Amino acid sequence: MNILILGSGGREHSLAWAIKQNPKCDRLIVAPGNAGIAQIADCADINMLDGDAVAVFAEENTIDFVIIGPEAPLAAGVADRLRRAGLLVFGPSQAAAQLEASKAFTKSICDAAGAPTAGYATFIDADQARAYVLAQGAPIVIKADGLAAGKGVTVAMTLDEALAAIDDMFDGAFGDAGASVVIEEFMEGEEASFFVLCDGKTILPVGTAQDHKRAFDGDQGPNTGGMGAYSPAPVMNDAVTQKALSEIIQPTMDEMARRGTPFQGVLFCGLMIQNGQPRLVEYNVRFGDPECQVLMMRLGGQILDLLQACAEERLHEISVNWADDHALTIVMAANGYPEAYAKGSVISGLDGLPADSFHMVFHAGTKRVDGQYQANGGRVLNVTARGATLAEAHEQAYAMAQGIDWPGGFYRSDIGWRAL
Repeated sequence: MNILILGSGGREHSLAWAIKQNPKCDRLIVAPGNAGIAQIADCADINMLDGDAVAVFAEENTIDFVIIGPEAPLAAGVADRLRRAGLLVFGPSQAAAQLEASKAFTKSICDAAGAPTAGYATFIDADQARAYVLAQGAPIVIKADGLAAGKGVTVAMTLDEALAAIDDMFDGAFGDAGASVVIEEFMEGEEASFFVLCDGKTILPVGTAQDHKRAFDGDQGPNTGGMGAYSPAPVMNDAVTQKALSEIIQPTMDEMARRGTPFQGVLFCGLMIQNGQPRLVEYNVRFGDPECQVLMMRLGGQILDLLQACAEERLHEISVNWADDHALTIVMAANGYPEAYAKGSVISGLDGLPADSFHMVFHAGTKRVDGQYQANGGRVLNVTARGATLAEAHEQAYAMAQGIDWPGGFYRSDIGWRAL
């Protein structure tokens, strides 16, 4: 098969790395890719938000299968455009991608499906939002309704924090994403990520993970897109998993199908679990980043068969083979992230690190200039290792991270602390 992956981050590097291990993969192209991806696949400079351009490129390069990595092309309807061109595509339609593109839409689906989630209210007026927060009190959660690259959420522990977050969103800190704001009750418990493939009819769980959203050790500092992750998530035992499937995910899929917008792709379910009861925090309509990196480390080449079966609506024919192992990834980010950060700092030591089925550095925001790797984003590298135990994966990943010489970056030293 000739395969095209859309995206440029660590998620797409890990997808490309796993897919490349499957003998069905002939030619692999990633658009636009990054410096790490360029080592294992062809990179193409096309605008992944332009469905027409992607369709033309796919035709010119006799692409058999397109896998859409990030949320932005899905929300822009690229999957629909490619399907109209007769291509096999992994990723939901624009209508189904609203499960991530609009938090208010997801809440309405949960209401209709009876899926347990946080109490909420939606506002397009700042004064009304402030009045609601003052009446509810803190802690409380303020979310930009639209896509904000994983950053449009404030878990406000005080009223001042909540009011400041409302001001930021309505003042345009997240662009159009913050034109509407969803305010939710604060949920106590332990958070986990549950990944399920859906082909419009059948659902197939493909793994669990936990990530670390805060920038600094001890879960301190601002929210980020994710500073590290590990898989599996210990809190996702069989009972919790079954409850999540039967009470949250299956009813959501049934409601989407009932509305004439069946969901086809990967559903990333962010869950809050307290006393064995899961509640939905949010849905994403693509693999999480950095959770994808630990899932791919554990799944390997079978992921291509799973994604293809999903796209061909035959998930009922296939199963997932899990090794009894663990994986952990550390995100190395540019100094200053998630606020302002500089690009262009040089990263050394990468070429001397192991690269095999137990150790990989997935590139997120890198470029190659004059034979050197340079930082070209906020989250730059995902140092990932697999082991028989989480402690072993942790030890291996941190040993690799210490071998990277990058004064312009930082990383947390406590990834996996909850489970360890």
